[in-house]
Amino acid sequence: MPPLAPEDVVAHGHGIHAIDTGFVRPRFDASHLVVEGGRAAFVDVGTNHSLPRLLAALERLGIAKDAVDYVILTHVHLDHAGGAGALMQHLPQAKLVVHPRGARHMIDPSKLIAGATAVYGEEEMRRSYGTLVPVPAERVIEAPDEFTLSLAGRPLRFLDTPGHARHHFCVWDEASHAFFTGDTFGLAYPELTGDKGPFLIPTTTPVQFEPDALHASIRRLMSFQPAAMFLTHYSRVTDLEPLAASLHEQIDAQVALGRSAAGRADRGAYLRAAIADQFRARADALGCPIRGTALDALLALDVDLNAQGLEVWLDRDKR
Repeated sequence: MPPLAPEDVVAHGHGIHAIDTGFVRPRFDASHLVVEGGRAAFVDVGTNHSLPRLLAALERLGIAKDAVDYVILTHVHLDHAGGAGALMQHLPQAKLVVHPRGARHMIDPSKLIAGATAVYGEEEMRRSYGTLVPVPAERVIEAPDEFTLSLAGRPLRFLDTPGHARHHFCVWDEASHAFFTGDTFGLAYPELTGDKGPFLIPTTTPVQFEPDALHASIRRLMSFQPAAMFLTHYSRVTDLEPLAASLHEQIDAQVALGRSAAGRADRGAYLRAAIADQFRARADALGCPIRGTALDALLALDVDLNAQGLEVWLDRDKR
């Protein structure tokens, strides 16, 4: 993984810094560092391979390792949480803050590893994620709905936001009037920002996509009238009303695709082709600078994961 470059740490005001974890490609996976009164908290941390970059960011910002009070995980998918155990070994004062449904998987990651291996395969698990490090139970804080903790007097409020995963919360930061949204408010890769705004898409990643719950979670976030959302993929988006409306429309469109694929022998291939078509049409409508085969290559992982997630949802819905 390349070393941390100057552009890999971006200050967004209110003590919020986006750190490129280096996972997959530049500007794909962000860890956000919140700094208040000389104390700090990470929100999502990438994979084990992200560790040197996160520690380098602390050093660059002049923050001691023992000044980090919290490592907050919006959910325990490995691109958000895979490096948490290894990072905690370097942060002697930090507590891990995680959804109650996810806490056991950070204390004993064996089921998490098995589930991710089923999605990605053993070779990809070794290459991209490495060996997950358990977090001692006494260092874990479970954050249920409406839980609030203080970072040097700065309140951080946790909202249960299922739809992408049942172990997902979003974090309301009153100081910035913004949410850290994990994957609930979708993905927006900066290199695809077009003349008409960000290329924001929902993620239906397996195995807990639930469209009704995701719609409700997005509505709940928007009820706060936030000034910004900080996405793990990738960082700050604003002008949120049209983005939220687009997410709702796209979720419904992907659900319609899923239902149209039910019973087809070529269901997976059909879904991948149809989702890719949807993404291409959205890129065209937004005037994205990347099109054609380059766009297809950049979004191939998202197309595949969304198709897998829709298939899992269809099978679960039948039951």
